[in-house]
Amino acid sequence: MPLQKLQFKPGINRETTSYTNEGGWYDGDKIRFRFGMPEKIGGWVKRNTFSFLGSARSLHSFTALDGSNYLAYGTHLKYYLDLGGGLHDVTPIRLTSAAGDVTFFPIDGSSEITVAHTAHGAAVNDFVTFSGAVSLGGAITANVLNQEYQITEIIGDNSYKILAREVESLENISVNGVYTPNEINANSFDTGNGGSSVVGTYQINTGLDVAITGTGWGAGSWGRGSWGSASSITASVEEFLRAYEQDNFGEDLIFNVRDGNIYYWDKSANVPVDPADDYGRAVTLSSLSTDNTTPTVAKKIMVSDRDRHVIAFGCDGETSIGTQDPLLIRFSDQEDPLEWQTLPSNTAGELRIGTGSKIVTAEETRQQILVFTDKSLHSMQYLGPPFTFGINLISENITIAGPSAAVSVDDSVFWMGLNEFYSYSGSVQRVPCSVRDYIFSDFNTEQYEKVYAGVNSAFGEVWWFYPSADSTENNRYVVYNYQQNLWYYGVLSRTAWMDRGITFSPQAASAGFIYSHETGFDDGSQSPSAAITSYIESSQIDIGEGDQFAFIRRILPDITFRDSEGSPSVDFTVKARNYPGGAYLQTNTGAVERSSTTPVEQFTNQLNVRVRGRSFAFRVDSDNTGVGWRLGSPRVDIRPDGRR
Repeated sequence: MPLQKLQFKPGINRETTSYTNEGGWYDGDKIRFRFGMPEKIGGWVKRNTFSFLGSARSLHSFTALDGSNYLAYGTHLKYYLDLGGGLHDVTPIRLTSAAGDVTFFPIDGSSEITVAHTAHGAAVNDFVTFSGAVSLGGAITANVLNQEYQITEIIGDNSYKILAREVESLENISVNGVYTPNEINANSFDTGNGGSSVVGTYQINTGLDVAITGTGWGAGSWGRGSWGSASSITASVEEFLRAYEQDNFGEDLIFNVRDGNIYYWDKSANVPVDPADDYGRAVTLSSLSTDNTTPTVAKKIMVSDRDRHVIAFGCDGETSIGTQDPLLIRFSDQEDPLEWQTLPSNTAGELRIGTGSKIVTAEETRQQILVFTDKSLHSMQYLGPPFTFGINLISENITIAGPSAAVSVDDSVFWMGLNEFYSYSGSVQRVPCSVRDYIFSDFNTEQYEKVYAGVNSAFGEVWWFYPSADSTENNRYVVYNYQQNLWYYGVLSRTAWMDRGITFSPQAASAGFIYSHETGFDDGSQSPSAAITSYIESSQIDIGEGDQFAFIRRILPDITFRDSEGSPSVDFTVKARNYPGGAYLQTNTGAVERSSTTPVEQFTNQLNVRVRGRSFAFRVDSDNTGVGWRLGSPRVDIRPDGRR
């Protein structure tokens, strides 16, 4: 019988059974489709050799006037600027105590130190830097005290605890994003209290890394209120999951804590002459303004590229500073991020959306800004004086998974909704998804806020990272290839993503590190790099109507190993079934083999196999380092056969 070419429909389809999807692909991981053919995705390497603290929920790159390229990202603990792999902590300062307001109380034989400071306003996991302290008399020297600490326990409004540690930079005590100090125990000579000149400098309160819904016991982090006090926690998820929104005004950075204050980092004022010195901290935007109308709380901040207005979404009103209106939009005067008062002489102003209960996010395209509420989608466009901006309702029948679930691609926007995918390019469309039930049937809906959408423009892809049902952190991804109209998915832990641009490759965040993707073919999160396991498996195929047994005895592989190292190979597996609902048969009585796995190398001409069954599935997988592969159109020698 002549050889039969294996040509499968591109994309993965899990909306039907494997048997119904005959001629298509049914499962895969770490693969994509190029010109309809499956191939392994690119690998990743660490951008930095040391890890940052916390989980990054956003990435933003920009270029300064001197040509320096910055990567900015906020975690639930810190806010960082990355310059050429060098990490700089620019987290804003919340409070600086007066000299002498802070005193220390060590415990002999323990690293635990109680810090007394009246009305400190801190919470568990907050960071404080001490200065002006003198030695406590023994192991706890002045150098040990005069450094940055993370607060481990809140005793009350006037005291908290830290763990004394060796003198070392924070980047050396961060292990996969977690503060892990080398502790020092006090001894019997440590009887002092730090002296009368101790100053405590407190960074803004940290946030939570897991969304918590509801109220009562367990809602919120330990120590965020005194024992027996009433819970101030509401059921709104976004009040707890810490995330940042940012944009750049020229070479300066403007960012906000979601549902928190707005901050400004001035590049010219904060970059030191000596690169070894500390960068200056960001400050509240309102502290730079000359009037008292600057917003102090917002869900998202954005700089309109077309007209250079700073826009605050879901912010406090001009006449009600400090009271957030979740449907209010305000914009500064053109070219002036510090002027927010509405005057006849400027273009500052405000708009209020009348549909929905809150603004979730906003995405800028070339022509307009799309504003998402929890129930509707609106278009915001620049009109010019006297109205500056106008807003129109586009749709009232949409949902969105979370503030980071939408991404723009030129004049189109794609987003994940609640059990649906959508696109907008002039009108709202539901995007048909061939893996929809598979994705949303294994989804931790309590962590919708963590969904992160990103573009990989080199391959025409939109990626969504999300948490599976048994995880509280993003550990899966689903990809829509908008150029080929295909879907595929896999397993990968990423909390944020940024397309190539200023950087040569896409950047993604996970577990304390930033990774440069589409670099090589290996997992660079380990040292040495580890292999990435990638595979793709077909649905079943049969002869005729599936009423005949068939025998496969030979396969002619068609695989190219693009840019691979050494002697690359993949495993090519043929599996047989007798019935659509039955398991794939591995062995049977006698010498009849019902599945066959054979390595395929660069110059493999043919594979000799012996597989019998009513239907067959084909699988290609690789778990070796340095291997990149692309599948073509293999041929199989298949003929009708008896059962024995």
